[in-house]
Amino acid sequence: MTISEQYVDFAVREARGTSPVYERLSQAVAHDESLLDLLDGLPPAKRQPNLLFSVVRWLGGPVGDPAAFHDYVLTHWPAVKAELLTRATQTNETGRCAVLLPVLAALPQPLALLEVGASAGLCLYPDRYAYRYGEHQVGAGEPVLECAASGLVPPAGVPRVVWRAGLDLNPLDVTDPDDVSWLDALIWPEHAHRRARLRAAAAVAAADPPLLVRGDLVDDLPALAARAPADATLVVFHTSVLYQVPPPRRDAFVRLVGELPGHWIASEAPEVLRYDGLPDPPTDALHNVLALDGRPLAWTRGHGQAMTWFG
Repeated sequence: MTISEQYVDFAVREARGTSPVYERLSQAVAHDESLLDLLDGLPPAKRQPNLLFSVVRWLGGPVGDPAAFHDYVLTHWPAVKAELLTRATQTNETGRCAVLLPVLAALPQPLALLEVGASAGLCLYPDRYAYRYGEHQVGAGEPVLECAASGLVPPAGVPRVVWRAGLDLNPLDVTDPDDVSWLDALIWPEHAHRRARLRAAAAVAAADPPLLVRGDLVDDLPALAARAPADATLVVFHTSVLYQVPPPRRDAFVRLVGELPGHWIASEAPEVLRYDGLPDPPTDALHNVLALDGRPLAWTRGHGQAMTWFG
């Protein structure tokens, strides 16, 4: 896929119906030869639309007007490029807990959670949040995570978590204003509800910080998993992370996690983790596949806003 096609794909499959600002901006970049030439000089993982748009927003640049965005990026390219090369899309969307919850609640309790690509660890608190699946509410607390779910009966309650840890190449600290401002910049412009969710989830994490370890998902996973309490069910999980991992390392991770005790929950795009015999997704929008121990269970949207169960 060319860089131009990547931006058109983001506009059509991810931003359309969700962020008019990013849909319009992504289509503009897809046909802007000056910007495409600049992006072409970056490593492939650093060309992605959400990273570029978030960096410009974090630097104080405009994203609402494609012409102003064009001028800003060209004028400030050294600063934009420097941030693109050092930062990553560590979105840490707590809404994803809503698609993990049905699986987590069904596993043998209590749980020891280990998130790969944990960012600031906000998805390590599925037991502290509340959920609303249509008219059905689960749990208590803030934030309340809403998910349009079809094909499943929502769980009766939240899981019991006795240990939580995260592994990330660059862990973020919710008590650091700079790290929180980057998490805020990753939220799409119109999504005020996600900003409120970020603040509420950050307060939960700051009150009881998780164990976050800087490390590689292959080299450092076994040692961190070994720290989990033996009398809890170890659950290694990740959501929208492996697309940033080169395929050979991705394959090594899949082999490794399959050898660990406990369970493995993945929510990744179907071209990132491939499964045989998947049903068609419910719409043309980008969907992830939720899977337990390599067995696909549901289609999910990237921010946890919807899931279609088929497992």
